[in-house]
Amino acid sequence: MPSPTDSGLITSSALARYRLAPNPGPMSLEGTNSYVLAAPAGGRGRRPVVIVDPGPLDEEHLAGLASAGPVELVLITHRHRDHTEAGERFHQLTGASVRAMDPAHCHGGDPLVDGEEITAAGVRIRVLATPGHTSDSVCFHLPDDGDTGSVLTGDTILGRGTTIIDYPDGRLGPYLDSLAKLNALGRAVVLPAHGPVLPDLAAVSLAYRQHRDERLDQIRAALARVGAGATVQDIADLVYADVDSSVRRAAEASVAAQLDYLSNPG
Repeated sequence: MPSPTDSGLITSSALARYRLAPNPGPMSLEGTNSYVLAAPAGGRGRRPVVIVDPGPLDEEHLAGLASAGPVELVLITHRHRDHTEAGERFHQLTGASVRAMDPAHCHGGDPLVDGEEITAAGVRIRVLATPGHTSDSVCFHLPDDGDTGSVLTGDTILGRGTTIIDYPDGRLGPYLDSLAKLNALGRAVVLPAHGPVLPDLAAVSLAYRQHRDERLDQIRAALARVGAGATVQDIADLVYADVDSSVRRAAEASVAAQLDYLSNPG
């Protein structure tokens, strides 16, 4: 991994850098990657920037992001606190509009719209609604980022491991559709909100789909073993027997999402 600069920013692609928030944990891995987007340097003066997911309410972290350049816009990938908690404070610090799919997390800006194209800080950004992890999850496609483009995937795709379906707000059916949507973008670079950068979106989205199919087979087998009266906890005991207690709630949410999908695949 590249070394951070004095401002704590790590280069991840031609148009993107990130600052790692100080919130490591079982669900956030090393912490939240708060991204700084900007056109390549040129001319005089500091480049304006776009910030994606300002992260937790940590003043040092926010100051580091604000020092990257004049903040033109702030974008949010989804509602979870490790991405949104600092949104209102960062709006106060920078004056920049904060836009999210969910109006509750917008500050001085309009809600995002699926398919809209934003140009800010010299960067072309396509908004892709990718519900599943949460109902309001979005990804941001940077088609001009290097030879293959890049996609900021939020928690829809992580840099390591797999994401949870935060049922009942998140749903497996829409998540599988979102994986297909991302797969269609080809070999774009994956810029995840947690974990390392990945080189091939098509490959990782396919692997995620295969993992989900394998889990569904395990759920079916567990149902056959335990019977129709099985609870979410019963199924989790069988399918997620090896998970640490710190992520047990997430495992149960994923089981509930899979049982819901099997009952209502449409």
